[in-house]
Amino acid sequence: MIIKNASVYQEDGTFQTGDIYVKEDLFAKDSPDDHVVDATNLYAIPGLTDIHFHGCVGYDFCDGTKEAIHSIAEYQAKNGVTTICPATMTLEEDTLAQILQTAAEYENADGAILCGINMEGPYVSVKKKGAQNASFIRKPDIDMYHRLQKKSGNQIKLVAIAPEEEGAMEFIEQLKDEVVLSLAHTAADYNIAMEAFGKGASHVTHLYNAMQPFSHREPGVVGAAVDTPKCNVELICDGIHIHPSVVRATFKMFGGDRVVLISDSMMAAGMPDGDYSLGGQAVKVAGKKATLEDGTIAGSATNLMDCVRTAVNTMGITLEQAIKCAAVNSAKAIGVYDKYGSITPGKVANLVLLDQDLNIKAVIIKGKMLSNL
Repeated sequence: MIIKNASVYQEDGTFQTGDIYVKEDLFAKDSPDDHVVDATNLYAIPGLTDIHFHGCVGYDFCDGTKEAIHSIAEYQAKNGVTTICPATMTLEEDTLAQILQTAAEYENADGAILCGINMEGPYVSVKKKGAQNASFIRKPDIDMYHRLQKKSGNQIKLVAIAPEEEGAMEFIEQLKDEVVLSLAHTAADYNIAMEAFGKGASHVTHLYNAMQPFSHREPGVVGAAVDTPKCNVELICDGIHIHPSVVRATFKMFGGDRVVLISDSMMAAGMPDGDYSLGGQAVKVAGKKATLEDGTIAGSATNLMDCVRTAVNTMGITLEQAIKCAAVNSAKAIGVYDKYGSITPGKVANLVLLDQDLNIKAVIIKGKMLSNL
């Protein structure tokens, strides 16, 4: 396949008009194929990678079925998210083990590519549990993590942890070279967060949400993350979780290289308003807003490509920055940038063509155009 005359997103974060060559399932320097796609006036961007979401189209990753993963993967692919790292919830170990075992056996035949798993819970704080089920919260447990990682086929890429909990610092110190440790659902202050980063944590789960607020005398996890140059931070740009002004301020504080856009979507994404569930808890969805019975925000009902559009169209983030944060930084954060995240010869040919209004015109996964577009 040859994609001609596209405005191609480059590794340096700019767009340049040019041609893209695809040979079998990889980007190439040239191609003998005479199948030409005219992409004049279209943006060509790397397929997006969502490293934190729970479900969509009526399914949850924690359903623990291949049908759920397949349906999720199909929906994400249609929406330009070509690699996925779905998140678990705070559940008991046996339930998590079954979910991870199913993921390990998933064949990745079509749809978005399952490239990792985000273990969000159960090592979180009851004080900042958000939509996590307090009944299953437990202290950080290294042996338990190793059992679950084995069940997953070593697919766990991120582990959420509240660093103030008993055993958390030892957990971080011992596992820092095995998995990305992400501060999450935590009441930690600045000093505790800085200690956790010093011991090897390097990521923050949905910045601002389920943590102490960022204030001038008590900067908390947010301030500690700013002061830790190698720390990446997740940002939900659905227009519900974070005010546009705070999104802009976050980009000024962290720069475009450290922000990772996520959707944090739950099963209502791609579905009508109504009643759903998350981690066994009832959720009501109206528009983009998903809430528990007590009013707590329970994830989003928006996919990552919609978050990109919202960031660009209503929050003042440039398209170049938004693509970096949703495709490049996300792939780097979970260690899969060697295969995904840029339109580079030798990488897997995952690509999205967008028109000038950021509508999807085509999605290519592993070198194949999706037939239902």
